[in-house]
Amino acid sequence: MTDDTADATRPDRAAAVERVRERAAELAPALGATWTDDEPWAFLTDLTAIGSRMAGSEGERRAAGLVADAFERAGLADVRTEPFDLPAWERGSASLDVTVSGRDGEPTTRSFEALALPYSPAGDASGELVDVGYGTPAEIDERDVEGRIAVASTTTPSGGRFVHRMEKFGYAIDSGAVGFVFVNHVDGQLPPTGSLTFGKEAEAVAAGVSKETGAWLREYAVDGTGDGATAGSGPVAQAELTVDAETTPGESRNVTGRAGPDTDERVLLLAHYDAHDIAEGALDNGCGIATVATAAGILADADLPLGVDIVAVGAEEVGLLGAEHLAERVDRDRVKGVVNVDGAGRFRDLVALAHASTATASVAEAVSTATRQPIEVDAQPHPFSDQWPFVRRGVPALQLHSDSGDRGRGWGHTHADTRDKVDDRNVREHAMLIALIVAEFAADERDLPRLDREELAAAFREADFETGMRAADLWPADWD
Repeated sequence: MTDDTADATRPDRAAAVERVRERAAELAPALGATWTDDEPWAFLTDLTAIGSRMAGSEGERRAAGLVADAFERAGLADVRTEPFDLPAWERGSASLDVTVSGRDGEPTTRSFEALALPYSPAGDASGELVDVGYGTPAEIDERDVEGRIAVASTTTPSGGRFVHRMEKFGYAIDSGAVGFVFVNHVDGQLPPTGSLTFGKEAEAVAAGVSKETGAWLREYAVDGTGDGATAGSGPVAQAELTVDAETTPGESRNVTGRAGPDTDERVLLLAHYDAHDIAEGALDNGCGIATVATAAGILADADLPLGVDIVAVGAEEVGLLGAEHLAERVDRDRVKGVVNVDGAGRFRDLVALAHASTATASVAEAVSTATRQPIEVDAQPHPFSDQWPFVRRGVPALQLHSDSGDRGRGWGHTHADTRDKVDDRNVREHAMLIALIVAEFAADERDLPRLDREELAAAFREADFETGMRAADLWPADWD
């Protein structure tokens, strides 16, 4: 972690645990009320009833209004909505046709269901399919993808870090692929979605297909090792991937409220409220924003030494654009730390991603010990959620997630991300823990050292992110 040198001077662990216990006792009425509160479920119901909350859409605008109302009900001060511009991507149709010769030598064309991936340009790609496995850089390097359409899984092998679709897509296209097909690893005829870039149109067409479709595509794909064989047992096929989509100027918005005093130094509590257009976005990130709105009510009752700005950010799913807008507008020297709730409230146990900060990790550990609630702490950084615009600028952060026990997104980014998957007990309980975490961030005794740029870059390199981030055009220029 980048602030190991501060370890000896940070507040004593036992004192921090005792401080959290005292705060929990002070907030016992608010915490107790949260345990039975029906507001989180009612808010999540209203949010998911909208349908699409795609960045820049009318649904996202309506969702921002619901969030502002929830912040008002929670008792936050200075609730306001701030619009910002973005390239708004709108989905059209997508098709994937595969032509293969039968045993009689006659060509047969099959059509498969496909979903364009956000920021895919309109257009088409034709050529052989090439199976690149999980789509890691090492696997792509082993295949001949030049002039072909790369077929990659949504998951990655156990034992290493999870490789994001932006890395897979960017590396495949940089290596010469003319198109990209993203294959779900979850059963159920569920083609996945997910943005290809951070806020700009991509260089090649791309689409998601179901696990079941992917099994056929791999049957028809070349193995890419140079011997011309197919990955399956059949003849080599020709594929055509066509996408109809449009990127136009649009508008998203952030919604902000404040708990605690109006101080110069602040703690930021974030969650994104937008979601992909193909489902209700209940898990990603309906649970997250419901958790934050619930924590806001607890924090509004807390005696905090610092102000806490609670921000529902828009346009996360298409490139962290709301968080980027926020990071550019706030005085980052006055931001003590950032707590980003992306994935909390979905599953039973909370996971705290410390993003290379010993100090933020110790906050989660203190709250876990004081409450006897399991919080798994992971130090490894990544650039794919709303803490990233702050972390790369040196602001210490904690991202709060939850663990399903499975590798990957599960129902997220598919048609199946619906309200029936949610257990709102997780939302309420995680909101209580998050309120205590944020209050500890704000404590006078809690020191949160800034992240050193060189050490942060080294942490990303050690986690094997550099190659993929460069392919996705995410590696900061000042890290070279």
